[in-house]
Amino acid sequence: MIKVTIVEDNTTIREGLAALINGTEGYVCSKSYSNCEDFLRDLPVMDLDVVLMDIALPGMNGIEGVKKAKEIKPDLNILMLTIYEESDVVFKALLAGACGYLVKKTPPAKLLEAIKEVYDGGSPMSSHIARKVISVFRQTKEEKYSEEFALTEREKAILNGLADGMNYNEIAEKNFISVDTVRHHIRNIYKKLHVHSQSEAVAKAIRKGLI
Repeated sequence: MIKVTIVEDNTTIREGLAALINGTEGYVCSKSYSNCEDFLRDLPVMDLDVVLMDIALPGMNGIEGVKKAKEIKPDLNILMLTIYEESDVVFKALLAGACGYLVKKTPPAKLLEAIKEVYDGGSPMSSHIARKVISVFRQTKEEKYSEEFALTEREKAILNGLADGMNYNEIAEKNFISVDTVRHHIRNIYKKLHVHSQSEAVAKAIRKGLI
C-alpha cells in the first residue's frame, strides 16, 4: 500500500486527488494539508511514502517546503504537482530535492503511475517538462570535473540510469546487479557528490560533466 500525503491549498483539487488515490487499489491518502507549515509540523511523526506538493501555497511556498521537508526526512519522496511550467521554477524545485515534476493537467492514470514510479525509486516528469530541464542543464555553464568526486564507472552508469528516468529495478537489470546493490551505490554517490536526492545527484553530475 503506497501511503500518499497531499499538500495543496485548493480544496477542490485536494479533495479530488484524495478521492482518486483512495479509490485506487494499492494507494491510500493518509493525510492532506492546505499549507506547508502544518505539513512540516506533523512530518517528523508521519508514516508516508510519497508527498504530492503544490508550489503556489499560502505562507511558505512549495519549493521552500521541499527544502525544509528534506532537512527533516532526507529520503522523503516528493512529487511536485503544479501549474507552473517555467524552466527556472522546475529547476529550483528539483534542486530543492523534489523527485519529480508534473503539471496539474496530467491525466489521473498518469498521475497514479508517477506516484508508483517515485515510490519505486524513479523520477517522473511530464515529457515537455523534461525537455525544459534538459535545456536548462545545457545552458548551464559546464564546470570542470574535479577528482574529489572520484565516481566509479558503475556509479556513473547508475547515474546515467537515473538521468534517463529509470527506477531501481530497471537499473539493476541493465547492470546485472541486485536492487540492494543499486541502493548501496546510490548512497555512495550521494556522499561523493554531497547531495541528498536523486534529482540533486543527476543535476550536479550533469553540471560537473560527470555523465
